[in-house]
Amino acid sequence: MAKLSIINREAKRARLAAKHAKKRAQLKEIIRNPRSSYEERERAQRSLNALPRNSCPTRRQNRCRLTGRPHAYYRKFGLGRNKLRESVMNGDVPGLVKASW
Repeated sequence: MAKLSIINREAKRARLAAKHAKKRAQLKEIIRNPRSSYEERERAQRSLNALPRNSCPTRRQNRCRLTGRPHAYYRKFGLGRNKLRESVMNGDVPGLVKASW
């Protein structure tokens, strides 16, 4: 199981990303707009850089909902491979069965 501090850090990143999403989108639109002046773009870039680093959504890491494991994460189920296998064996995931041939 992942350390609680790591799981809390990911939760904080999610909160910050949601909090600053609208402002980030506005600033990025100003930067991308070809009609913006050089000064406007520069001001927008400085404002974007002034935002907290963890407010960027790409800094988030997908983690297993049960254990917090970052690797071998199945996005469709929100679980790591170990817990997904356990859930399938217990019959908790409908439509999935262990392969046998």
